[in-house]
Amino acid sequence: MNKQKFGTAPVFFTAISTILGAIMFLRFGFAVGMVGLAGTIGIILIGHAVTIPTAMAIAEIATNQKVEGGGEYYIISRSFGLVIGSTIGMALFMSQAISVAFYIMAFTEAFKPLLDWLRETYVLLPWVDRLLGYPQTIGIPALLLLTLLILTKGADLGVKVLYTVVATLALALLAFFVGTTDYAQENSVEFFNSYTADAEVTAQVLDGLVDEAQHSSGTDTTYYPGGEVVARAADPPPATPPAPAIPQLSFFTVFAIIFPAFTGMTAGVGLSGDLRDPGRSIPRGTLAATIGGMIVYLFMAWKLAASAPPDALADTTNLIMADIAWQGWWIIPLGLAAATISSALGSILVAPRTLQAIAADNIFPARGINHYLSRGKGERNEPYNASLITVVLAAFFILLGALDSVAEIISMFFMVTYGSLCLISFLNHFAADPSYRPTFRSKWYVSLFGALACFGLMFFMNSTYAAAAVVLIGVLYVYIAHSNPDKRSLALIFQGVIFQVSRRIQIFLQKADKEEKQGWRPSAIAVSNATFTRLGAFDFLRWISQKYSFGTYLHYINGYLSHDTSEAAAVTKERIIRMAEATESRIYVDTIVSPSYTSAIAQIIQFPGIAGTDNNLLLLEYSKQTGEGLDDIIDNFKLIKSVDFNIAILGLSERGFGLKRTIHVWITRAHYESANLMILLAYIMTGHADWRNAEIRLFAVFEESKLEEEEQRMYDLIETGQLPISRNNIDVLCRQDNTDSRSVIARKSGEADLVILGFRDEALKRLKGDLFAGYKEIGNVLFVNAAGEVQIR
Repeated sequence: MNKQKFGTAPVFFTAISTILGAIMFLRFGFAVGMVGLAGTIGIILIGHAVTIPTAMAIAEIATNQKVEGGGEYYIISRSFGLVIGSTIGMALFMSQAISVAFYIMAFTEAFKPLLDWLRETYVLLPWVDRLLGYPQTIGIPALLLLTLLILTKGADLGVKVLYTVVATLALALLAFFVGTTDYAQENSVEFFNSYTADAEVTAQVLDGLVDEAQHSSGTDTTYYPGGEVVARAADPPPATPPAPAIPQLSFFTVFAIIFPAFTGMTAGVGLSGDLRDPGRSIPRGTLAATIGGMIVYLFMAWKLAASAPPDALADTTNLIMADIAWQGWWIIPLGLAAATISSALGSILVAPRTLQAIAADNIFPARGINHYLSRGKGERNEPYNASLITVVLAAFFILLGALDSVAEIISMFFMVTYGSLCLISFLNHFAADPSYRPTFRSKWYVSLFGALACFGLMFFMNSTYAAAAVVLIGVLYVYIAHSNPDKRSLALIFQGVIFQVSRRIQIFLQKADKEEKQGWRPSAIAVSNATFTRLGAFDFLRWISQKYSFGTYLHYINGYLSHDTSEAAAVTKERIIRMAEATESRIYVDTIVSPSYTSAIAQIIQFPGIAGTDNNLLLLEYSKQTGEGLDDIIDNFKLIKSVDFNIAILGLSERGFGLKRTIHVWITRAHYESANLMILLAYIMTGHADWRNAEIRLFAVFEESKLEEEEQRMYDLIETGQLPISRNNIDVLCRQDNTDSRSVIARKSGEADLVILGFRDEALKRLKGDLFAGYKEIGNVLFVNAAGEVQIR
């Protein structure tokens, strides 16, 4: 037997029977009475401005990927990842389970005329009369009977029952549209007649629209079957009769009450695991039900407005459709029963499948819970255990009663779900993934509008419930993320979006006029073959890349590119990525396999800038203690300078970066062109939290003849804000010809955590390794060579 044997019809019938459900019978006339025909049409159009984009998004996603059990949860979790997907999925399950209770409670309203007839016809015992007054009297047995049928017969019986209830629903709608009424605007219900001189008041009220609370206190009121009310005042009545107490509600308050009528279009998606071809059945059934439901509601609004006055429509105690429909006294209650039981049936079919799919993804912290809830029954894996949990939740809310407030919260969760589906469609359009090839395509702006409308309308409907829904979803997310640390990553959909944003930014920056840049910022690239033994270059790059610049770190692997070296590079890259994550670094890491250091440098200096701008700073490192790595740097310096790179060479000592409290910058006229770059790198480092308490000290060494002039020049730069150093942190020293500068630096900066020095190309060519010698008494040293003057603005 084919496990997935249903076609398009069950999707359509499940959705349309939920759309044309309890709200249509019990509250749609109320909407017309409160906001009028034009306002009701506005509610319908605004509501479908949310549901139609969602239906189109579902149709699009379903025709691109295989939609398995779980329906909306499956789509969201496979697009946003299991943590976010299961968070929304749990909220969706709760709303579906509570919907079962809501529809069962509405189902009991269909029996109200029968119960009233029993009370009027027979003398009932007091306890029986009280028992019949509770909706739970019918609701709980109805829920248990429905559960028994579903658990014993499964979804197959549920679909068969759908055909019957949809036929009954169609009959009720036909009777409503062909029916006529004696209502007329000029003969609107008179809630109060003029009081007579002897204080006797007679009010004609159709079907008991006015209850005892609307009459003046202290009256004895008698109700008659025909609707006539005779009230005799015990005390003299007031001179002016009070106006009818019909509450005035805002447009969006009425919208919030009516909106659940439009939220059933995704009910059929939950049957995705039981369909032969979900990619075909879900789009067709969902879109047909959405459009069909909108058309029915538009005609209903017109029919109601033309058939009864606003005050009669606005009364929620009267089933106004029964007064309008042909044979409405029995057809409309029957239709209400069919619509609500079918909606409850649809919800009780879908909710357990959502819970089963969540448990199948091992989201719950206990393995036993996941196993219990995911276990099915029979060849078609009916969610037996998940159904039991759903029924228990539904019974709990039925016993609570008064679900109006709960229904609004349900709407919030549905809005979150619909907004997520529209957002998935929009992000897939924006990401332009070649593997995203749906046979049905929505428009990106339709999906974006649907997402914004969903999240915006939540707060227009009820800001308190919207905030509560957001907080609850946030708590669920934190809990699920904590319980599933291996499922924290977001879905690939965001990688596609980030790729597109990065691609467009890079193209934009490449086309931009480089001469118009207002300031220089590092786009640094670092390379080392000793990443795991000398962390200095990695740390320095992550410090300067935290806030002001962009960094790329490359681990050099000596060798020829082969299958073995490629695998080794992948393992090393993953290890460095974990290092970057552990230190919360904002750098891009990679590996490079090359047969020599020279060939690696030749490739690296030609790397395109990841940030969309050309790389402008190359960071190299060596060990001050052993000299390891220094010869390679010196031998390839000419190659590096061939492309006018700014170069920073980090000499690493055993002291490391110490307490990260002091940075000393040494400037002389011999390498004055590198001064701005040196100062800027020191300042950028203090933007990282590790160096936030660091003090930058500037030591300027000049000949005696230039001393006063250069000192004043630096102070002027401070005054104009171009030199980000305090005046008290500048020491201007006189250069002595017979004094070794290294000894002066050792004396002044012996305890500094980082010393920054400049050097010239000519000095390196002449002195080679001796240029970097003589600094053993101080800690880490950064030697800087600027390709050109860097502006500090």
